[in-house]
Amino acid sequence: MTVTYTAEVATCRGLGCFLKLLRRWRGSIYKLVWLDLLLFLILYYSLNLMYRFILNENQKVIFENVVQYCKNYSDLIPLSFVLGFYVSIVMTRWWNQYTTIPFPDPLAVFVSATIHGNDERGRVMRRTIMRYVCLCVTMMFTMISPRVKKRFPTLDHFVEAGLLQQSEKHIIADLNQKFPKYSKHWLPIVWASSIITRARKEGRIRDDFAVKTMIDELNKFRGQCGLLLNFDTISIPLVYTQTVTLAVYSYFLTTLMGHQWVEHSEYKFDLYFPVFTLLQFFFYMGWLKVAESLINPFGDDDDDFEINWMIDRNLQVSYLIVDDMHHEHPELVRDQYWDEVFPPDLPHTLASEPFKEQHPLPSTANIACSPTGHEISGPPTSVKIDDDMQSGIMFSVKTDGGMKRGGNSQASNLGNSVPDSIQRVASVTSMIKKFFNREDSRMDSRTGSRRGSTVELNNLVPPKTPTAMKITDQIIEELDEQQTLTSMREAQEQKPSVFGIFGPPPPSQPVQVPTRSAFASRQESHTSAYSKGSAPLSEMDNISIGSETIDGSDVEDCDEFNKLKKRRLDERKSRLVLNLARSMSNNPGEGEGELLMGKALSGQSPPIISRMDSRLARSLSGGQCHMDILLDEERRKSQDSTDEPRNDQL
Repeated sequence: MTVTYTAEVATCRGLGCFLKLLRRWRGSIYKLVWLDLLLFLILYYSLNLMYRFILNENQKVIFENVVQYCKNYSDLIPLSFVLGFYVSIVMTRWWNQYTTIPFPDPLAVFVSATIHGNDERGRVMRRTIMRYVCLCVTMMFTMISPRVKKRFPTLDHFVEAGLLQQSEKHIIADLNQKFPKYSKHWLPIVWASSIITRARKEGRIRDDFAVKTMIDELNKFRGQCGLLLNFDTISIPLVYTQTVTLAVYSYFLTTLMGHQWVEHSEYKFDLYFPVFTLLQFFFYMGWLKVAESLINPFGDDDDDFEINWMIDRNLQVSYLIVDDMHHEHPELVRDQYWDEVFPPDLPHTLASEPFKEQHPLPSTANIACSPTGHEISGPPTSVKIDDDMQSGIMFSVKTDGGMKRGGNSQASNLGNSVPDSIQRVASVTSMIKKFFNREDSRMDSRTGSRRGSTVELNNLVPPKTPTAMKITDQIIEELDEQQTLTSMREAQEQKPSVFGIFGPPPPSQPVQVPTRSAFASRQESHTSAYSKGSAPLSEMDNISIGSETIDGSDVEDCDEFNKLKKRRLDERKSRLVLNLARSMSNNPGEGEGELLMGKALSGQSPPIISRMDSRLARSLSGGQCHMDILLDEERRKSQDSTDEPRNDQL
């Protein structure tokens, strides 16, 4: 279990609060290094006694040479660097392992808040989900912690502890037989996610966002369990651990000889106890023992984590949240500061009154300047103004009075160092202004009246003479950027338009439209090519824009286009009559064809041909495509009713 001493070092008084910690044995450096220190002292005094009482003079000379050699070359071992860097890595890894340990509290809160229902089934769902979560983390602990493995060596012990049911045990056992190489700690998480999905289908979870929240928390919980397994599987590289171990033990083997007392040493007194060698051993060996203790914090060391306590705590807190505290909270009442909104200060007891604290202040809160130090030492730096007034916006400066110094109203004459108007470059208004200035130049060049190509914004802000002003009382007002250019122009100046650039368009020539009288005269003079009773052609076929009349004689005198159009209409009409005459007989002979053609050309067309004459006139005005459709339609109708017209006409 981790040794906690934070309460004893909460307040540092006297010579130091760490000195009283040196009396502790559990988790101390003495407990870690006492055995190594005892072995080191035994070897040290064995060599020392051998030098003093056993060796002769020649052997003592050889011993002294060895001592001098070890003393000179022991510093070549970079022990401080290698050991310090290694312990730093181990400490970082130790704390990361603790922060990775998953706790089911957040998931228990989500389950209690989102899975509704106070009946038995809802309660079973909530408790089962949390039992599966606790089972997952406990199975993971059995794979990395010897303490937990001794507590739950088999699946039967999980059943006896209430974390696993008998049917669930059989499922895990079967999977272990099929897939013995992989751990099954994640299986309860899959079961818990299935229960959440079932609860959503049954309507106990009211929205999909709650389902996603719980599934994400389950995945996060499983990921932390997998990360702890990775910490256990992938350790610090063995070569680094071996290097540190060899460096420490080889160093102290050299100090066994290098720190021995000999007769011809530079020290004239006899050294019977190696004080500094002992302290050096404490520091370096204790450093190594700390790394050995913290490299796996799930073992049986004094500073290892309390894993068994975590297992009991997880199950109890989970059941408490999802069952006993499900949708329960204290009565909603007004707090004692209801009328005051918030308390000025919370009360203190007599014991805490000496520790009453003031609110913290910034570091410059107590820095005070003398009244003469408030004055400005010199005139401010002059502001550079761009001469091109087209590229910016002007700022106007207003003065609201003088500045008081030392109780007297005094004015500081700034002269020309602060201009009356300050310009802001590259603004939206300046870009629009430039664009319209170019437009004005082009428009003025066309009309002949040459005006300035820019609009002086200086006219908007009248110049002021340098007066005494106070820099702290100046108000800088920016012109409205949303102000349109029209408001900036003079009243008599007009906005450029298309008519001003290109001028008015020329008048168009009148278009003559045929009158109703001309329409009627043409209808009376029109005769059908087949029969007098047939419908005439479309009256608008022979009308063209710009024609004087619409009589047949006048159409003949029109342009070549109208002549070609009339000739093509006659050809199409002849082809149509010929096709209809051929289609009216199943077995057309020479006599029938000639008879039909003669009747058609003489104007004695049958009713179907007269009807087609009217349809043809209407179709010709609609285009070639429409005429082809009508021809196909009449051809099919003539084939269906070919017997009756032939008998009637022939």
